[in-house]
Amino acid sequence: MPTFSFPLPDEAATERLGTALAGRLRPRDVVGMAGGLGAGKTTLARAILRAAAGDPALVVPSPTFTLVEVYDTPRGVFWHFDLYRLEVPEQAFELGWEEARADGIALVEWPERLAGQLPEDLLMVTLSIEGDGRRAILEGDARFGDF
Repeated sequence: MPTFSFPLPDEAATERLGTALAGRLRPRDVVGMAGGLGAGKTTLARAILRAAAGDPALVVPSPTFTLVEVYDTPRGVFWHFDLYRLEVPEQAFELGWEEARADGIALVEWPERLAGQLPEDLLMVTLSIEGDGRRAILEGDARFGDF
């Protein structure tokens, strides 16, 4: 599985990464977004969703309390999961995990909460704070590596 690592010096760089990813995502893709609190997972998800919708002003609330938000975009149906509060992986099925995997594009914050429910072919984006910015490590399909 190819791995790519690069700095994201500011929030705008994280947003550019999200825009680039949105253009490459296809139905049935899963993007896992890992990293600690404040690492930029929601910023990345918002940028992906706004780019996919073609609407830079799209309101994209964090699904921290709802656990999932669904967006019908010209690029497909996106399911934005925030699994921080998930107690057991099986709860994801109550949130529409199977529907998201069947024909949607799943953006998953805190993917480690899904344990064995993640597909092997997912794109894993790990974000970490690095100095005044962040670092992104992408693991997965080579179509996501030339940023």
